[in-house]
Amino acid sequence: MNRTSPIVLNLLIINVLLFAATYFTGRLLTEYLALYYPASPHFHPYQFVTHIFMHGGITHILFNMYALWMFGTPIENAWGGKRFLFYYFFTGLGAAALHTFVNYLIFRGIQMDIVAFSNTPSPELFRQFIDAHKDGFNDKFIAACYHLYSEWFDVPDQQAYADTALEIMRKITDELMNVPTVGASGAVFGLLLAFGMMYPNVQLMLLIPPIPIKAKWFVLGYGAIELVLGFSQPGSNIAHFAHIGGMLFGYLLIRFWISRARRKN
Repeated sequence: MNRTSPIVLNLLIINVLLFAATYFTGRLLTEYLALYYPASPHFHPYQFVTHIFMHGGITHILFNMYALWMFGTPIENAWGGKRFLFYYFFTGLGAAALHTFVNYLIFRGIQMDIVAFSNTPSPELFRQFIDAHKDGFNDKFIAACYHLYSEWFDVPDQQAYADTALEIMRKITDELMNVPTVGASGAVFGLLLAFGMMYPNVQLMLLIPPIPIKAKWFVLGYGAIELVLGFSQPGSNIAHFAHIGGMLFGYLLIRFWISRARRKN
């Protein structure tokens, strides 16, 4: 690691340039290059690739690029540029695939909740829906939803309240489908997994707490944390299952390469 390897260097440059371009163009570039849920009107298939180069803020890109440099350089030096680049995109695409699949399960559940509400509308079902999906919406909008619930609760037979509640539920669903996903985190987690498998006993220094830890334990611990957060925070603005997907697809690809090399020998 005397110097940054060429593929890693080019990836760093592309990410920084696109981040700067996003800063000057606002949401315009994000609407084209971020990854949207396939049911969103903003979705395009090429976004499965382009979202890997987009980031949502300075902290986001700094952490991802530092990890890309730190773990990617020794891996590229060991594998060569061609294999490294293939692995990087394979894990990035795998992360996006798992993230999209999990979103599909979430939205299927939301649609089932809306169908159930349509069949038997009630203030209680509306309140449960708002409680489950209020994260990410502004306080004024959520306060209006709870106000509607309070008024409807007093006169539960009023159809006008049920119609308004159903409209709000559909609006929330549409808004959630139009939330973009950005970042190289899935591919970076794939690199973290590869580093842990290639250099399991290398000592890494944590920032908080500032203690050394072997790479293999760091990878296992980080993966376990992401798995717990993925199931406990399904509506989080952090794509935990994308992180898990990067590690999972990275592991599968490395195991495939190992088994193929053994067959050749």
